[in-house]
Amino acid sequence: MNVSRHARTALFYLSVLLMPVSTWAADAASRARGGDVVTLNFVNADIEGVVKAVGEITGKNFLLDPRVKGTVNIISAKPISRSLVYDVFLSALRLQGFAVVESRGILKIIPESDAKLNTSPTFGPDEKVRGAGDQIRTQVFTLKYESAVQIVPILRPLITPNNTITAYANNNTLVVTDYASNLQRIEKIIDSIDQPSGSDGIVIPLKHASALDIAQTVNRLFAEQAQVQATPGATDATQKIVIVADTRSNSLLARSDNPSRLAKLRSLVALLDTPTSAAGNMHVIFLKNAEAVKIAETLRAIYQTGGGAALQRPAGSPATALGASLAPPFSAATSQSVPGGSTSQAQMGSPLSFTGQAPLAATGPGIIQADAATNSIIITAPDPIYNDLRAVIEKLDSRRAQVYIEALIVEVNASKAAEFGVQWQDLSGVNSNNVQPFGGTNFGGAGQNIFGIAQNPASTGQGLSVGVIKGVINVPGIGQILNMGLLVRALQRDTSANILSTPTLLTTDNEEARIVVGQNLPFITGQYALSGAATTPTPFQTIQRQDVGVQLRIKPQISAGGTVRLQIYQEVSSVDPASVNNSAGPTTNKRSVESLVLVDDGQIAVIGGLIQDNVSDAVSKVPVLGDLPLLGGLFQYKTRARTKTNLLVFLRPTVLRDGVQVNSLTTERYDYIRGEQDKARTLGTGSHVLPDVGSPRLPPLAPNVPGAPGVPGVDSPAAAPK
Repeated sequence: MNVSRHARTALFYLSVLLMPVSTWAADAASRARGGDVVTLNFVNADIEGVVKAVGEITGKNFLLDPRVKGTVNIISAKPISRSLVYDVFLSALRLQGFAVVESRGILKIIPESDAKLNTSPTFGPDEKVRGAGDQIRTQVFTLKYESAVQIVPILRPLITPNNTITAYANNNTLVVTDYASNLQRIEKIIDSIDQPSGSDGIVIPLKHASALDIAQTVNRLFAEQAQVQATPGATDATQKIVIVADTRSNSLLARSDNPSRLAKLRSLVALLDTPTSAAGNMHVIFLKNAEAVKIAETLRAIYQTGGGAALQRPAGSPATALGASLAPPFSAATSQSVPGGSTSQAQMGSPLSFTGQAPLAATGPGIIQADAATNSIIITAPDPIYNDLRAVIEKLDSRRAQVYIEALIVEVNASKAAEFGVQWQDLSGVNSNNVQPFGGTNFGGAGQNIFGIAQNPASTGQGLSVGVIKGVINVPGIGQILNMGLLVRALQRDTSANILSTPTLLTTDNEEARIVVGQNLPFITGQYALSGAATTPTPFQTIQRQDVGVQLRIKPQISAGGTVRLQIYQEVSSVDPASVNNSAGPTTNKRSVESLVLVDDGQIAVIGGLIQDNVSDAVSKVPVLGDLPLLGGLFQYKTRARTKTNLLVFLRPTVLRDGVQVNSLTTERYDYIRGEQDKARTLGTGSHVLPDVGSPRLPPLAPNVPGAPGVPGVDSPAAAPK
């Protein structure tokens, strides 16, 4: 092995010594062609010797890393230019896994894996890579459209495994260290990928037509084309196009993944955006949410000259001889001159007309009229004015938010009462011919005093009554009654009531709504009856009916921050049971509150209430005897009562801004009431004596339309009794 190695080394140096001679001969032969050429023949030559030979040919200084070992094969069948020797040498080193790094005029030959860690020429985003071939370079690429992080997986397979590619997301930059020839290829790839996307939005300004009208037309057209071209049941993203109108700049904003569809859109809009030949076009605008009559009144008020808000016509307007401003609506007593010398009477709220034009002329601009039957507005005006009005209508014709109001009326009553009394009586001398005394103590009403109970023992009031009877006596004018000598009464009463009323109401923003849950009761307001034997008409009574129950009247107004301004009237009324048989009519208990409050969306606020605590203490007694110590209680009748009332009214508004929220709320309440019906149905089942006659029940929600209630019918299984 050593002999062969020394033999190869000797042959290499021999070839190097002979190289100038052969090179000179080649130079002499090629000078006529004006070139400087050499012939390289290295077969299994050590790298050290090849480096020395290349250094002598090129005049460059090399620094060899100790780890650089091996042999090189370079064979040139024909002479090559001296300037190409260095590039050929670099290619040969690359094949062996080595690289050359230039630092301060010295070329270091090191393993390829360490080349990226050494100093090498670095080029910024605006610089081109200098040098070619197999030289290590670092290039910085700044991407304009694509993401640097997302493009790394695409370029990583194209980079030498020992070299690097890194993405810096903050400024969307790529840093690549690799051979110069590969960096040039990567630069071309990045330039091809980093292009504006076809899905980026474009802006198409309009000069004559309304952006809102054009957007509706082209949206309908392109939607039908996409439906025809796409496979049924599949979606083609390249066929999708989004078109939005910008009323402020009267422009169209469009976006699509298919550039050809954007080109078609541009050409179609260019055909539609043309001036009209007539001075004033007639347009019909169908409203989706607003009321046409009110919108028409608002539009007329915008361009009234009475308020000093005259509309100046823009220069170059297609309208001719139309005056400088719009005239206000005519009043009922105003005669407006029309061309030709005639006059016409215009009613209040008549179509708005321009000065110098007949108010109802179809060709004359300035008509603003509402059609309540179709909820649409008819406008006849030049394009600039129509575009302004159309932009206003688009903003006014928006879906109004709704407010769901929950009123919580809580009433807690507690009443405690106590009675205790002792009553004496002796009626023995009432029906006797002899002169005998009689008398006693008598406290309370007919069902409480001793004389009333003696007349009718069945009229004894509530509580415990204990008495002593001394037979029966005959009282003149009354009849036989019990001769009750002693009556002791004791009563303690404790009552409480907990009432919760929760009326709810759904209404549109800034619209008043009202709900009444109760009874409509008659109240006598007057009467006339016969008197004696006089001949008078038939007696009669006048009756006025009045709602008694729970009433809620409310008008919400939603602010931009979500706060709800509520104008409220809440009333809770009831009939006093003790006054039902009153000849003058029943007595009603009424509690009402009227207020204007601000409540945040979804929050609970108290709007009014009553906290009342009444205590009464009464003592009925016999003078002197009732004041005696200890014995005074035998001549007293005491009553004590305490009534405590707590009544509070709470309110919680919930803003519903879209149909999803409305459907969600409806579904929740719908399912709740169905559950209550199921509970009620289970109470009547299981009886073998009474037949099951069935009960009504809400139908289930329609499965095909989320949130939409089903329609009950006689043939519907859900509506049939079970």
